[in-house]
Amino acid sequence: MIIDLPSTTTSQINSRLVRLRDEGGATTLGRVLTLVIVTEDGQRTDAAIDAANDASREHPCRVIVVARGARQAAPRLDAQIRVGGDAGASEVVVLRLYGELAKEGASCVMPLLLPDTPVVAWWPFDAPVSPSKDPIGALAQRRITDAAAEKNPIKALETRRAHYAPGDTDLAWTRLTLWRAMLASSLDLPPYEKVAEAEVTGEGDSPSTDLLAAWLTDRLKVPAKRFKATSGEGIVEVRLVRPSGDVGLLRPDGKVGTLSQPGQPERRVALQRRSVRDCLAEELRRLDPDEVYAAALKSLAKVTKGRTPSAKDEAPAAPAESNGAPAPKKSKAKASS
Repeated sequence: MIIDLPSTTTSQINSRLVRLRDEGGATTLGRVLTLVIVTEDGQRTDAAIDAANDASREHPCRVIVVARGARQAAPRLDAQIRVGGDAGASEVVVLRLYGELAKEGASCVMPLLLPDTPVVAWWPFDAPVSPSKDPIGALAQRRITDAAAEKNPIKALETRRAHYAPGDTDLAWTRLTLWRAMLASSLDLPPYEKVAEAEVTGEGDSPSTDLLAAWLTDRLKVPAKRFKATSGEGIVEVRLVRPSGDVGLLRPDGKVGTLSQPGQPERRVALQRRSVRDCLAEELRRLDPDEVYAAALKSLAKVTKGRTPSAKDEAPAAPAESNGAPAPKKSKAKASS
């Protein structure tokens, strides 16, 4: 059920929510947190609400959407309440703020927060420079951003590093869970050798690739190189260099990976690219600071950017002259794109 409340106030919204609970028998006692979604009003707002609805089936919550509209309009608050089948296992309150009111999102959110429950703020697209100092971010125990959804993902990741505060996290980090688990488990098998170097290859604008290289640097205490992939989506390949042979994890199609290591047969593993819904649900499982993410952010500066080897670089050396005859000329290898 969807109820529209044009040109309304937060007190009128609260009154309508109480009436809906009395009429339908619903209760807020089963809500475990308040999720505040901050975005610009537009078509992408519904996509964020859908992801929150799916995640709420695992974490029943009240979802408050702050959709900031035209700044040049007269100050106005249009609200929409979604319950039942249109809200998953939550109750959704969409606040569309216009004019000067668009700058007062925190003031509009505070009267609608569930009492005695944690608050999580989520910026699904463009996030503030310092989420912890944002008025809405200051209300939250956890602050979720997504560097991959911004115009310049790598620059956004550097901004996260510069302005990190306990409680911050990013969905670019959450997308690494399967990769981290697979790489950690591969090192539990013999031979138990120290990793000498790590190489991570992925799309040039993939912040998850940078974070994975930084995590390996921090955890393994080894130098890590980050290469730009010529094909594939997101993270494409990870290679851990060891004396007896490399551990390799290759995912060229964004769905299935191949794990190879010395003395073991190649194994195909599920490495499907994770949806926003799955990543959001995972982040809502914890409300304490993520120290591992913080350490990976600090190690970003230690990652070196490497050049993807070309066909010319990999061409074998010319054979030595024999019997005084010069070696035959070889055609120049063309660098792969």
